Formats: sequence, structure tokens, C-alpha cells
Amino acid sequence: MLTKSEAKKWRQAACELFKKAGIVITKKEANSIETADFGLGIYEKIGLGVLVYVNTSRCCAKELALLPWQICPEHRHPPIDKLNPGKEETFRCRWGEAYLYVPGARLKGPHAKVPPEKRKYFTVWHEIVLKPGYQYTLKPNTLHWFQAGPAGAVISEFSTTSVDEKDIFTDEEIHRITKIV
Repeated sequence: MLTKSEAKKWRQAACELFKKAGIVITKKEANSIETADFGLGIYEKIGLGVLVYVNTSRCCAKELALLPWQICPEHRHPPIDKLNPGKEETFRCRWGEAYLYVPGARLKGPHAKVPPEKRKYFTVWHEIVLKPGYQYTLKPNTLHWFQAGPAGAVISEFSTTSVDEKDIFTDEEIHRITKIV
């Protein structure tokens, strides 16, 4: 849960990251940035700024802004119905550096810095380093999480339809839709 002033502060921080990445957004878009805190109340550690450009029945495009070492927690995009096997998404790093974790062999010495009290909720550790211009595509229902590097990161997300409220998180305390009070 975030206060209105906290949400505004984090929207402004996301705008600054987009500016560093050379991404031009309108005032309306800046005001629409979601400050996802996942209901944990530790936005600077686990959270992200989300700007949705389009989300139709066929495709979705977003910009994701992450503060230094900020984490988008482990989750997957499950099948929605017989016609929708879940969200397939491509992450493309635009600025900074990000570390994407997916199923597979764990690399020795991953970059990740996970809060000790939340470590048990991070179960996939195959690391993919995303630098500007690098991208990676995830199949539907793939468990994953990511973290910005020391300067923060901006990631463009291109996907099939996004139904965020259906995401399944490893940490059952997480609420995907942020409450602003």
C-alpha cells in the first residue's frame, strides 16, 4: 500500500529513468505510471514503475522502470482460458543493466541482491544479463523474476495480452494491483 504522495514520488523517479533512457513520454503517460509495490510496503527493494502504452486482446507494450537493485518478484503468467495459454513476453533492456532469472542451471555468483527475509520466495536462479540492446523472450507460464543493476534499469516489455491480476507469485503475500491511500 502506498500513499498518494509516495506514488507521486515514485512516478517522478520512473520519469527520470525514462528520460535517462531517452524515452519520451507525454504528460498523460507520466501521470498514468503505475507504482507497483506488490503490497509489501518496501517499494525501493521490491517494486517497479509500469507505463502501459497498449494492452489489447492481442498485444501489449510497456516500459518498466527499476531503481538501483529494485526487484520485480518471482512470478509466472498462467493460462487464462482455452484460447489464452498465458502471456508470452519479451524484455528488451533500454538503459542500465538488469538481471533476469529463469529456470535452468544456476550460475556461480549471480548478481542478485535479495532481501534475506524474502530469499525463500526466489526459486529460479539461471541468470540472464540484460544490457542495453539485449533482449530475452519468455514462454507463457514460465517462472521468472528480475532485478536492476547498480544504476537502475529501463526495460521495454512486448507481449501478448497482459492480465496482471491473474499473475501467480511465489510469495503468496503479494498483491499485484497496488492500493493507493
